[in-house]
Amino acid sequence: MNVFSYHIAKLSYFQAFKLMLFPLKTNKIIGLIYAETMSAMKLGSPIFSKTRIFNQTIVVFAQWEDEKSLENFLKNNSHGKLLAKGWHVRLDFLRQWGNISGFQIPTEEMEENRKNEPVVAVTIARMKYTEIPRFLRWGRPVEKLVRDHKGTTLSLASIRYPNIISTFSIWKSQSEMTYMVNGHSKMPDPKRHANAMKERNRKDFHFEFTTLRFKPISEHGQWNNCNSFLPNNENI
Repeated sequence: MNVFSYHIAKLSYFQAFKLMLFPLKTNKIIGLIYAETMSAMKLGSPIFSKTRIFNQTIVVFAQWEDEKSLENFLKNNSHGKLLAKGWHVRLDFLRQWGNISGFQIPTEEMEENRKNEPVVAVTIARMKYTEIPRFLRWGRPVEKLVRDHKGTTLSLASIRYPNIISTFSIWKSQSEMTYMVNGHSKMPDPKRHANAMKERNRKDFHFEFTTLRFKPISEHGQWNNCNSFLPNNENI
């Protein structure tokens, strides 16, 4: 059964640059269906800042044929051994909005009645170059909304030049995420996300865009001196 994984690892500058230059490739890793290798960004950070342009923290979002393939990668592959020094979460697919090439997203959605259970959201956008400034103008307020939301336990963005931008967030409950998306959260200026979606519908920012929702299976390792980002971990 397919499994997705999301990895965060702080490496040396040399290791990070090398992994960005030579990202994970499907034809070189047994059991890997597809992966995006990216540089992490702090949500809401200034456009021209070290945390947005490039840093030592590498993000990998991957799809695997099964968990055994992922475990073999982490134990035996040179890139996998580097990522194993950080933190990762294993994910079961629930639902997709939009479309993205590369990944083999299941056609059958598995979303259950998870209103009060933890959920993980991943977005991936392949940007239109001319729309990046407009995207940043509308997107950075949304980044701050998600970053500061009390319903998230971990949230960050990532980039792969020249035009791939992704976000990742762990939510304490599906209902808290849904309220945020629809502009009904108790945060200041709660309609930032809803307004950005209206602007996207008016004139798209992307060539491709998808939002993926997952059920977290398990988390492994440590990042930023924390090894427990999943809420209600005993219930997952």
